Amino acid sequence: MRPLLPADPAAIGGNRLLGRLGSGGMGTVYLGRSPEGVLVAVKVIRADHAADPAFRARFRREAQAAGGLTGRWVVPVVAADPEAREPWLATPFVPGPSLAEAVGGYGPLPARTVRILGTRLAEALAEVHTAGLVHRDVKPGNVLLAPDGPRLIDFGIARAAGATTLTAADAVVGTPGYLAPELARAGGPAAGPAGDVFSLGCVLAYAATGSGPFGGGHAAAVVFRTVHEEPQLGELPPELREAVGGCLRKEPADRPTLGELTALLGTDTGGEGSAADWLPAPLPRIIAERSTRALDLPAPEPTRIDAPVPARPFTRRRLLAAGAALAAAAAPIAWVTTSRPGGGAPSAGADRDLPSLTLALQADLTGPGRATGQAHERGMRLAVARHNARPDAAFRLALRVADDGGDPQRLKQAAAELLADPAVLGLVGPTWDAAVPELAGACLTADLTLALVSVHSPENTQALWRTVCATRPTDEGLGLPVLHYLSRVRISRRTAVVEDAANGAPAWQVTRVLQQSPPAQGTVSVHRVADAGSGFGATVRALTEARAEAVVYAGTSPQRAAELARALADAGFPGPRVALQHAMEPAFLTSAGQAAEGWVFSALCTDPLALPAASEFVAAHRSAYGEPPARWATEAYDAVGLLATALTGLEGEVRDRAGLSRRIFRTTYQGLAKTVAFDTRTRALTGDALAHLYRAEAGAFRYLGRYPDVRADP
Repeated sequence: MRPLLPADPAAIGGNRLLGRLGSGGMGTVYLGRSPEGVLVAVKVIRADHAADPAFRARFRREAQAAGGLTGRWVVPVVAADPEAREPWLATPFVPGPSLAEAVGGYGPLPARTVRILGTRLAEALAEVHTAGLVHRDVKPGNVLLAPDGPRLIDFGIARAAGATTLTAADAVVGTPGYLAPELARAGGPAAGPAGDVFSLGCVLAYAATGSGPFGGGHAAAVVFRTVHEEPQLGELPPELREAVGGCLRKEPADRPTLGELTALLGTDTGGEGSAADWLPAPLPRIIAERSTRALDLPAPEPTRIDAPVPARPFTRRRLLAAGAALAAAAAPIAWVTTSRPGGGAPSAGADRDLPSLTLALQADLTGPGRATGQAHERGMRLAVARHNARPDAAFRLALRVADDGGDPQRLKQAAAELLADPAVLGLVGPTWDAAVPELAGACLTADLTLALVSVHSPENTQALWRTVCATRPTDEGLGLPVLHYLSRVRISRRTAVVEDAANGAPAWQVTRVLQQSPPAQGTVSVHRVADAGSGFGATVRALTEARAEAVVYAGTSPQRAAELARALADAGFPGPRVALQHAMEPAFLTSAGQAAEGWVFSALCTDPLALPAASEFVAAHRSAYGEPPARWATEAYDAVGLLATALTGLEGEVRDRAGLSRRIFRTTYQGLAKTVAFDTRTRALTGDALAHLYRAEAGAFRYLGRYPDVRADP
């Protein structure tokens, strides 16, 4: 990394630039920090290349396609602007060296490391192929080494016509020495998955021996040997020859599939111990040093030089099919902030003839997530009543509610009915994570704003679905309070992360945050658990032997978190224990019992009882429902305020779906839980202090505060 030059911008697309990672004929790659505080690599293409319409079209098409990749071993595009004078894209920053740098500087990798490298790259390529893409340039320079595994980068997005590697049609695509023989001539067969398998075999041979299987020298000579000669595998360890040799067969049909290749390489993925042990010394130390250097870079002043983004960069077909109406389930609830005789609420429409605009909620109201769905509905109904009581309201709000029961089929039916109603201008929901892609895609087609309140949105949500408005950070934001707590409140210089995949996907985004920025600038060990039947006994013994000073549960199951809590208590572990909001449920308290005491939780929802600004909302909720607001009710209330503010901002314009989806990201709303604002270029949520800390005490979760404000353990 090098310092920024005087001519470099201070920010691109809302990402504050910290330094230069590299520069070449195509453009410059910067290290930046996203509005959520996450390190990103920002690749900016030179304007002269972008002047080629064909290049810009390829950039736009492939940036959108690569933005759909979310797997652990790929580095997705999380933001891009193909229309800028100098197009750019952003990906998560990986502080490790490339495979080419590691092998070139420190020699071949051990056979076990190569096997793990191969299985994880095969998993990455499987996702690429499932998404309908072909990488076309798998080579050592496009594989980065991270503490927990490799990362596959560069999906042929930024390539100039005439370059050695490019994405133009009717041209040789790939890098000599890693290029499949069937692709070594222009006009040959189209690149397919088998070509990536061949390239992966070349990469594994290079990793294990330090040289490519077809030698070096002039590019034409290397290509000739690739097409006509057998690979040189004499120095390859015997346990790798069958897998690598199979990948390098001349005929595409003779090569193994990625699944078959994984079986040939074996299933050793590092075991339950620290993920860092998959790499030989000194690579883990190099990665840690680079992470520290990235954190130590000073942040420049947040000067913005970007040009305004076009209001409608993409046009979409609007879908308004006929459908049956779904009536709202409950009567309106009046809420006034000043007392009136008889307790009545002033109606904005009583004295004026105002238009009525409809918002909708799609939630699980009767299924396993009904508590969260009910909190959404109650918060939104109070917000609608509050808006309609305003004497200066320019319109009345109506609320339509659909219950999907947490069921995928009911989700589709409920969404179709809501989207078919032209009166619905904005939709809040869903309330379960797995429903986001289905509902987001449908809302994009209908040009309907979808406000996400409680659910996780993938890093590339705004790149995939431009009408999705995420009002909470991604799950990666949960890592920041953990980092703060273990660096400033309960200092831990040896932190153990228990990544639990036994009951669903682990919260690996948090693992990534802690590995990139170890608490107290110490060390982080990762202990993976994949088998629920084995319990946590071995894990606790491993982290105890590693002299861990703190434990972070990176899982999503309250019951499993409780099981870990009991195992740590039985072992007498004295240090801080931290988990995430997924585990912050009554089931954790019940199952863990006394072992739950003192656990700290990172969450993206606030406690309205601790907010002076929410006192009237809390009182109204108690009056209407007989109890204080549940988790996410305050944020759902704010979502209505955001949508209403955006609709108000369309004064003098047509208040319709297209207008709202255009206006929402240019709206700032001071809510009860937080200020909701967006970067107008990336449409990402901006702002600080968007996460909170809680602690289990006496059978309840006690609110400690917003994470930057928590300075001592009460």
